[in-house]
Amino acid sequence: MPGKGTSTTVHHLNQLLLVCSLVLLVAVAAVRISSRSGLPSLLVYLGIGVAMGQDGLGGIHFDNAELTQVIGYAALVVILAEGGLGTKWTEIRPVLPASAALATVGVAASVGVTATAAHFLVGLEWRQALIIGAVVSSTDAAAVFSVLRRIPLPSRVTGTLEAESGFNDAPVVILVLAFSTAGPIEHWYVLLGEITLELAIGAVIGLAVGRLGSLGLRHVALPASGLYPIAVMAIAVTAYAAGAMAHGSGFLAVYLASMVLGNAKLPHWPATRGFAEGLGWLAQIGMFVLLGLLVSPHELGDDVVPALVIGLVLTVVARPLSVVLSLTPFRVRWQEQALMSWAGLRGAVPVILATIPMVEGVTGSRSIFNVVFVLVVVYTLVQGPTLPWLARRLRLGEEAEAADLGIESAPLERLRGHLLSVGIPEGSRMHGVEVGELRLPKGAAVTLVVREDASFVPGPTTMLRRGDELLVVATDPVRDAAEHRLRAVDHGGKLAGWLGTDGTRPGDGRKGKA
Repeated sequence: MPGKGTSTTVHHLNQLLLVCSLVLLVAVAAVRISSRSGLPSLLVYLGIGVAMGQDGLGGIHFDNAELTQVIGYAALVVILAEGGLGTKWTEIRPVLPASAALATVGVAASVGVTATAAHFLVGLEWRQALIIGAVVSSTDAAAVFSVLRRIPLPSRVTGTLEAESGFNDAPVVILVLAFSTAGPIEHWYVLLGEITLELAIGAVIGLAVGRLGSLGLRHVALPASGLYPIAVMAIAVTAYAAGAMAHGSGFLAVYLASMVLGNAKLPHWPATRGFAEGLGWLAQIGMFVLLGLLVSPHELGDDVVPALVIGLVLTVVARPLSVVLSLTPFRVRWQEQALMSWAGLRGAVPVILATIPMVEGVTGSRSIFNVVFVLVVVYTLVQGPTLPWLARRLRLGEEAEAADLGIESAPLERLRGHLLSVGIPEGSRMHGVEVGELRLPKGAAVTLVVREDASFVPGPTTMLRRGDELLVVATDPVRDAAEHRLRAVDHGGKLAGWLGTDGTRPGDGRKGKA
């Protein structure tokens, strides 16, 4: 029979599972509330953690900053991986230079202005001021798009914001670590060299791991479809660990590796995307609840005014200045600059980074954490609900783009082929095209059409409609050509190829404004 110690441990496990499952259910239900109110769900998760904390209903005492930092880093790896997997290369390619400028020049400008304000207006020491300036200079894509997901925006805006949030985590983490470590701060050019080297190492490792992983997954048929999502996430985490252990930026490595995987047309992609999205939600919920537990509301009183002052300077001076300096050379319209200035929401990364000075023992680190926490909450409440209104006033949310053609690929190992599941979305120019007019390459054929819960084998003259689901069988040598042709017809209609449409969304590859 199990001993007393074993039964006590199991009893504690049962209690822990019950609490965690209830927290998850409440958090999932809260997503519905936040989507209707226009507030990022991170505020709800933070509220759950505060309610469970020592000043709340739960009365749980938790003050382990080091454990919070470790769990927060792990959660950020998952969140960045999920973000990279959902990043479309066709959307960020035209705005990549502008995003890189925002993540480097923009971060430097934001840190300088915010730190100066924290020193002269609030009276913080320079080290504390620089730490706060660096901590709050990272934007959060999850917070931005949880507000804007119901508003169609130009791909330039969404691509720039998404790439910026993926890229700026890396330099900000390096800056916070540099400012938080003991001893004098190195000369600016030494620090700049270290940042450049770490980013370069992270970029090389991330691209290499992503490329090797995508090649392996595309050419090795796994015995079960459920293994593909696990393999993709394992590759992404490998990129982070390899980059960090090579003294590079692990966060940049995981984002780039995930972006390569997300654009590699992997088998069972919708299932992989759904799995990653679920892990991303779980990481966000767990991370913010834990951060809420770490906060002691009764200690926030003295830090509210400094947080409001620093946040005001960050929102109305530092962020707009960083956007103007970074994007003006790329001839970005002022309306788009204005929206991206206001869309610099802070979320997961700043609060997690605020635990670094606590772990490093920086003087006043608890006050730094409190200031960042109040700043994130208050200005998310101010900016979040007003972002959709601003997008409409700037006339940036009026034209919706058609959804991309959904194609899922499943390898047929014994038959040396692939089964493509194709969904025809609204706005697709494949609507009204006959099966024979698809002009698929030899070795590929439409074998089944599912329409309004009915399925049938199509003939050459069968006309396709929006909402149809197609099953296309393609031999291994023509698999890529078949998918390329399907996307070309989706964007250009049955005359695609004859009229210059090559399978990319119109305007994806054009030169011009970023």
